[in-house]
Amino acid sequence: MEFVLICTVALVTSGLTLFSGFGLGTLLMPAFALFFPVPLAIAATAVVHLANNIFKVVLVGKNTNWDVIARFALPGAVAAIAGAALLDFFAQLPILLAYSVGGREYEITVVKGVIGLLIVVFALLEMVPRLSKLTFERNYLILGGLLSGFFGGLSGNQGALRSAFLIKSGLDKEAFISTAAVSTVIVDIARLLAYGWAFYTAQFHLIGSEIGGVVFAATLAAFLGAFLGARLIKKVTLRTIQLIVGCMLILVGLGMATGLL
Repeated sequence: MEFVLICTVALVTSGLTLFSGFGLGTLLMPAFALFFPVPLAIAATAVVHLANNIFKVVLVGKNTNWDVIARFALPGAVAAIAGAALLDFFAQLPILLAYSVGGREYEITVVKGVIGLLIVVFALLEMVPRLSKLTFERNYLILGGLLSGFFGGLSGNQGALRSAFLIKSGLDKEAFISTAAVSTVIVDIARLLAYGWAFYTAQFHLIGSEIGGVVFAATLAAFLGAFLGARLIKKVTLRTIQLIVGCMLILVGLGMATGLL
C-alpha cells in the first residue's frame, strides 16, 4: 500500500511544484512520514529530492553563478549538517504524551511535534502573500545559506527561504534556476551524509534495503510528474491550488504534531 501511495504522491506533487509554489520535498516528506519514522521519511525524501535536482543541474547547470554558490550553498551545507544532527537528537528523546481516542492509542513525540510545526510554518510562508513575497538583499546571502541549509537538514523544508535570499542576488532567470538547483544538490548531499552518520545504525540503512525500492520508484514517479506537468500546464502559480495544497499541509503538520499521524 505504501508503495502505491508514495509513488502516486511523488508523481502528482512533482507536477504540482510547477504551479503550486511548493517544493517537492515539502509535499513528499509528509507522504513518507505516514508510513515510516520521521527521520527516515526526511532522509528518504532527501534521496528523491537530490536525484530530481541532479536532473535539473544536468539540464541547466551551465548557467550557475559560482560566487553565489560559495557564499550561499557552502555555508548552507555546513548548517545542513547541524540541522541533521539536531533531528537525530530530537529522534532520541522519549515520548512526551500518550493518549487514546476511540480505542486507538496515539503518541506525541518531540521529533513529530517539531517537524509538524515546521510543516505548518513553511506552508504559511508560501500561502500568505506578505510572507511569500519576503526577499533579502545580496549581502545577506551567507545568512540565507545558513538558515535554509539548517532547516533543510532539520526538516527538509528549505525552498521558501532559498528563494527569498536568492531572488535579489542579481541573477537572471536562467542563472537563478541553475544556481538554486546546484545549491540544493550541495545541501542535499551534505544532509544525506549527516543522516547516514547520525542514524545509520538505527534505521537509515533501510533506505538501501527495505524501502530502497520505494525510494527508487518515487524518484522515477517524480521525474514523470515533472515531465507531464510541464506539458499539461503553464508554469504559473495558481492561487486556488496553492491554497488547497497549503491547507492540506497544515492539516498534516498539525496531525503529526498532535500524534494523530
